[in-house]
Amino acid sequence: MRLKLGFLLRSLLIVGTFLGLVLLWASLSPKTDDSPFGRAVEGRDANAPLPNVQDKEPVAGNDRFKPVVPWPRVEGKEVDLESIRRKNNVEDIQLHQQKKENHQNIMEKQYITFKPQTHIYSDPVLKSGVIGNFEAKEPEPEGVIGGPGEGAHPFVLGPEYKESVQGSIREFGFNMVASDMISLDRTISDLRHEECKYWHYDENLLTTSVVIVFHNEGWSTLMRTVHSVIKRTPRRYLAEIVMIDDFSNKVHLKERLDEYIKQWNGLVKVFRNERREGLIQARSIGAQKAKLGQVLIYLDAHCEVGPNWYAPLVAPISKDRTTCTVPLIDYIDGNDYSIEPQQGGDEDGFARGAWDWSLMWKRVPLSNKEKAKRQHKTEPYWSPAMAGGLFAIERDFFFELGLYDPGLQIWGGENFEISYKIWQCGGKLLFVPCSRVGHIYRLHGWQGNPPPAHVGSSPTLKNYVRVVEVWWDEYKDYFYASRPETKALAYGDISALKKFREDHRCKSFTWFMEEIAYDIIKHYPLPSKNVEWGEIRGYETDFCIDSMGHTNGGTAELGHCHRMGGNQLFRINEANQLMQYDQCLTRAADGWKVMITHCNLNEYKEWQYFKTLYRFTHISSGKCLDRSEILHQVFLSDCDSTKSTQKWEMNNILSV
Repeated sequence: MRLKLGFLLRSLLIVGTFLGLVLLWASLSPKTDDSPFGRAVEGRDANAPLPNVQDKEPVAGNDRFKPVVPWPRVEGKEVDLESIRRKNNVEDIQLHQQKKENHQNIMEKQYITFKPQTHIYSDPVLKSGVIGNFEAKEPEPEGVIGGPGEGAHPFVLGPEYKESVQGSIREFGFNMVASDMISLDRTISDLRHEECKYWHYDENLLTTSVVIVFHNEGWSTLMRTVHSVIKRTPRRYLAEIVMIDDFSNKVHLKERLDEYIKQWNGLVKVFRNERREGLIQARSIGAQKAKLGQVLIYLDAHCEVGPNWYAPLVAPISKDRTTCTVPLIDYIDGNDYSIEPQQGGDEDGFARGAWDWSLMWKRVPLSNKEKAKRQHKTEPYWSPAMAGGLFAIERDFFFELGLYDPGLQIWGGENFEISYKIWQCGGKLLFVPCSRVGHIYRLHGWQGNPPPAHVGSSPTLKNYVRVVEVWWDEYKDYFYASRPETKALAYGDISALKKFREDHRCKSFTWFMEEIAYDIIKHYPLPSKNVEWGEIRGYETDFCIDSMGHTNGGTAELGHCHRMGGNQLFRINEANQLMQYDQCLTRAADGWKVMITHCNLNEYKEWQYFKTLYRFTHISSGKCLDRSEILHQVFLSDCDSTKSTQKWEMNNILSV
């Protein structure tokens, strides 16, 4: 009995110890109603709602949802976490993520960091015979009844004003004497196609900030731009006009301007740069200063907007935030201020923005392919590029694109950079026939605004190189064939721009050329490889062939070599063309002068250069290139190996 009793006591001790351990383990285990996110974020109340998750009605039999780990995150898109919890458990979500890993956002992969479209907007409707809802109900009153320039009629001054007119052209680029006599509120002619007057637009248009950059602009041309915007834009959509003074030093652009804009009670604002930034970066500054409008509309400082210009321009952006729009730009004569449509284009004057392979701005007629996409003649149409001075873009989208490349300086190339960025990264660029804006082009004789000292030399060429290095891919070789002097040009760091392309999964330039800019090569064929390039210098002399800026039928001349390229930079290619940019040297009609004229790759294949003989030969005539240093002429004459005036050397010139 003593053994049995001892065994029993020991057994009870073991069982008791086991039960005690079980109770201790149970007390340390988490309760079943503890939040699974209770310790996920230090300091967060376990009963507090999760961020950005709206309250939902519970689903019967499932009053608690398992967490999604990891939480799905798509840049630029809202994700309804609660909806995902209702439909999926952890295993389903993880499996779904694995299956979609290589196919996420196939339809919208270009928009990976762009916000989704949230603004609801209906397509415009064309109602034949019913005047559009944004058309003026009454004729626009004249600025001065019967005054000069009203209706955009030419205003011609007499000869007594000649000296003062020429002075104003040198200073401002326009006939400011005539402009100052024309009302700032003058009426202009309506150059729209008749069909434009019958479009009806959803009134739920986005609002706008109009941005105008100026540097030493003439008073009346600048203020007529502002007056026309206020006069012809529905007030409910015009949030502000932002004027960026890019370090002007003209007296009339200081206190006088500040006082003048007070009449609009804050609608018009002026911001002044502390140094000359140039047009490109000043526009980026304008985007940062313009905070009230949903859309940014950029206008040059010498424009006049046309009747009902706003609704057609902003409607496509209201429908699709990744659309950029450009009005049709009419020509305002800088002498008499008459207005007419730009020359060129198709039978309706419609053209697409283009370029040649030296990156010079061009316009090509609207193609049949683009015409076939439209139901009506005046619908907006695709354009590969914009001229750059006038366009509209949603403000947030412009910031998502990174604004302009911060490495672009002063002026030049920014129009192509933003065009390529829009197209290749998922947006689109439209020309809008029913939105028309007149623009004054600088006249010959303007002394210009030289870039500031801190910019350095060749800013425009450097801009071009940055653009092609970032966006053109293998097509950049064609640029260097056309602009060989830029090969050694230092263009700065572009690593951030390359990363932007990669992060946004922007498409290749080959895709762009095949799908969007398919008609460029038809008008501007890819250039042939260069045989030689540089200045064409008379052998052992200081005289070079110089186009003197002549184009399209002008004659080549002889001038002192300046080693700066420009009008003295030529190239001869494998197609036997002797070229300067998009111009070819050829024999003039008289048979001996040398003419320079526009050409494509199938024209003017007429030259050979024999480097060891220092000789240019005109193939079809068999004559040689000759010169007169006394008359400063270049001409063709019978070949004579003893004539020193027929000897030439081509010396490379590199931009710095």
